[in-house]
Amino acid sequence: MREAYTFTKNSQINVVFSQKKDKQEDMPFSLDERVTHEPLEKLEAQLGRLVGMDQVKHMVRELYAWLYIYRKREEAQLKVKRQSFHMLFKGNPGTGKTTVARLLSDLFRDMEILPKGHLVEAERADLVGEYIGQTAQKTRDLVKRSLGGVLFIDEAYSLSRGGEKDFGKEAIDTLVKQMEDHKDDFILILAGYSEEMDEFLRMNPGLPSRFPMIFSFPDYTGVELLDIAKQMINEREYRMTAEAQKKLFRHLKLKSEKCESHFSNGRYVRNVIERMIRQQAVRLVRENSFDRDALMTLRACDLVLDEHFLMEQENEA
Repeated sequence: MREAYTFTKNSQINVVFSQKKDKQEDMPFSLDERVTHEPLEKLEAQLGRLVGMDQVKHMVRELYAWLYIYRKREEAQLKVKRQSFHMLFKGNPGTGKTTVARLLSDLFRDMEILPKGHLVEAERADLVGEYIGQTAQKTRDLVKRSLGGVLFIDEAYSLSRGGEKDFGKEAIDTLVKQMEDHKDDFILILAGYSEEMDEFLRMNPGLPSRFPMIFSFPDYTGVELLDIAKQMINEREYRMTAEAQKKLFRHLKLKSEKCESHFSNGRYVRNVIERMIRQQAVRLVRENSFDRDALMTLRACDLVLDEHFLMEQENEA
């Protein structure tokens, strides 16, 4: 008997069986057994709302399939090797790293890999203390809060900076020990710029082998940045005129093509949209125009990109 598995659009697996009756004749009989996948349906709905990120989406779906088969092998009493799920997220700000971390924490809970699946977000200040002995304790306390869930440390490379007298290295060493002591009790995700994260991994020889999964988050294209802008505008119950949309696209396309090393992507778009909304408010007060259509419409004149604003965004990134 053969089994063929195919993913369908409604996130189910079709299991179709065929059986040989004798040597001369194939007698297929249709047993269309549908296995529902609620975690996958939830996952697909969340992934569908994310702009771009095709490679990341593929890896997340691949992870789901692996977790599902992992459980099936356990149920069949087959050998299953304990897998480390610690991860590295490499990419510029505003490329969706925190969003995907939240999505994965929910997936690990739904798949019963983690009992709680909560996400604890942290940065350097949450781990590094000001005097000897404080850093190790702060790091252990942070891991303790994360047990049963995911610990997400953004800009993790900052732990490797500061020189010989800095306590960042102590935080790294403590994290490595906690990963060993609680290897099945929490998942650690370290995030940051690609080049800086590569340097960070060289700080401790025990780090690279502890992160079997690496997710790369590329910068968005101009079209993708415009799609993000449209999402933000719709969520705020605004709309753009065709002229405003063209002007915004031209600007975002130029920004994306400049390939700035630390371009803030979605964060930059959010700042541009919020600036447009403030400029629209000034214009409406000046025009004394407050009908529903006027309150919702963003015009090309509301997209003001002066040098002072652009410098502010570059400094924020």
